[in-house]
Amino acid sequence: MQSVDLDDVRWTNGFWADQFDLCHNTMIPNLWRIFSDPKISHAYTNFRIAAGLEEGNHHGPKFNDGDFYKWLEAAAFTYAISKDAKLDRLMDQIIDVIARSQRDDGYLHTPVLIVQKHGNENIRELQNQLHFETYNIGHLLTTACIHHRATGKTSLLAVAIKAAEYLIHVCEHSPMELARITICPSHYMGIIDLYRVTHDQRYLELAKTLIDIRALNPTGTDHNQDRIAFREQTTAVGHAVRANYLYAGAADVYLETGDSTLLNTLEQIWRDVVYRKMYVTGATGALYDGASPDGSRNHSEIQLVHQAYGRPYQLPNITAYNETCATIGNALLNWRMLQITGEARFADVLELALYNGILAGISLDGKQFFYTNPLRTVKNLPFDLRWSRERKPYISSFCCPPNVVRAIAEVSRYAYSVSENSVCINLFGSNELDTRLPDGSHITLRQKTDYPWNGHVTIEVQSVEKPDFAMNVRIPEWANNVKIQLNRQNIDALCKPGSYFSLQKSWTQGDTVEINFPMPATLIQAHPLIEELRNQVAVKRGPLVYCLESTDLPDSIEIDQVMIPRDIQFHSQFESDVLGGIVTLKGTALAMEKPDWTNHLYRELQSSTGRPISIQLIPYYAYGNRDASEMSVWMPLR
Repeated sequence: MQSVDLDDVRWTNGFWADQFDLCHNTMIPNLWRIFSDPKISHAYTNFRIAAGLEEGNHHGPKFNDGDFYKWLEAAAFTYAISKDAKLDRLMDQIIDVIARSQRDDGYLHTPVLIVQKHGNENIRELQNQLHFETYNIGHLLTTACIHHRATGKTSLLAVAIKAAEYLIHVCEHSPMELARITICPSHYMGIIDLYRVTHDQRYLELAKTLIDIRALNPTGTDHNQDRIAFREQTTAVGHAVRANYLYAGAADVYLETGDSTLLNTLEQIWRDVVYRKMYVTGATGALYDGASPDGSRNHSEIQLVHQAYGRPYQLPNITAYNETCATIGNALLNWRMLQITGEARFADVLELALYNGILAGISLDGKQFFYTNPLRTVKNLPFDLRWSRERKPYISSFCCPPNVVRAIAEVSRYAYSVSENSVCINLFGSNELDTRLPDGSHITLRQKTDYPWNGHVTIEVQSVEKPDFAMNVRIPEWANNVKIQLNRQNIDALCKPGSYFSLQKSWTQGDTVEINFPMPATLIQAHPLIEELRNQVAVKRGPLVYCLESTDLPDSIEIDQVMIPRDIQFHSQFESDVLGGIVTLKGTALAMEKPDWTNHLYRELQSSTGRPISIQLIPYYAYGNRDASEMSVWMPLR
């Protein structure tokens, strides 16, 4: 399967059109304001200092360059759709400064360049893993490729090619050093992006080598996924962002090489994540801090991890880390696995992450952000956590905000895939597809739907140059009793959840496919080995995970008093004036008496059966947008 081009899909109205418009008109300008203000971020000022356009010192995290590139990638992708001339001029201005910052040998990392400009030759490149040099370069490469594809310009692409040449030189002459300092390896994806644009075989060879040399690091750790060679790994370990970027990069290398040893590793790791370590929201990286391997008999091999994957089924709620960047990395991996295999299970995880774990990372107005994404928040927590339980307009570690903005800008690239004789509908939303199949034949489709609020989807063939092809419609794993009509005639065939339903015919203009995905609210239970979730349920409707906020409870009731009857009936209703327009779920739950826990850790069970109360659930992504409140995805079952 192949992805379509950047501007082949345009949202026309509905959920993702609203998100894209907010991204274009609010998210991108807001982040530019932050990045260009030296009193807040200093990221753009660092480039200006490195370019010799200003005097001063570097300020901010060592990974600020990469985070700025992520914002620039979002701007470039948005330009591909919008053709916003003002955005184009701004990108030209920024790229000129970035190009001036680059050293003649291709090295580009403002923390080191600024110190070297001040005459301190003791500060050398590639000396400290936590300088994030290859992470920054990787995002530069990807951004440059998106910018080139969006604009046709080579200004940033030329910078990226010089940076790639620098990596080739280092890999040839100091592979051990390159292996040792690699962290959050976005450059694996970036190098493959550059190979796809330039078709320079050396970049593919570099990407393959970068995977291989990970085994050279004698001080490798589980935290950085380099304790053992990549092909020997079978489980997801360590820092979840680093891990998911590594897995996505390895998937890119497989897509270009067909190296089955990579795919075997990726399949085992994917199963470990999705079946044992992923949250119901598609989020990953459960632990603030932990140990790996946890519980080992050999104490000497145990290492510290943080922002990390934990043991299988170790999925806390209040202390869930779930960095937004890690969930985005999970989506990046599943998109690539979908391209590799064409299997709907990967699109299911992609959709789950997009609607829940990723969108929760940004406020409804597009201006405030989460770094971590718990599944339960309480007001009176008797210990401190490093990150706020409320979204903030600026976070000291600012990697997640531009990442979530670029993810929202780029959702359209995941909506369809094509092959020689098929078009696959991966995601649902009102849009127009105007693309070419790999053989060059032209096709346009129009999709109309109010998804995710209701499950009726209409796909109309508007033009087709090569009439004989298969239209493959994804049937989500949550969708039962799906009905499909072709030109208003029922199709009498089984639509298996978690698969693609293939319609093969000779298509003509005006042919219409209608799909109806029933969307009842359903109770979800967790695997019994997830100890925190025994005898609890979550609620899903369609692709959306729902939650309960204390804002929607009577003043006298707290979230931990609410229990869900197993026979609860939810009434779903679209409410345009609630949280930007959502479907709420209303039902009758039970409120238990609240025991007095003063000086008690355990106490005798009370016999109260509870009293009926009305509750309202909202989509998880929308929580925390009204006031400071308690929230829970999982609730006790009565």
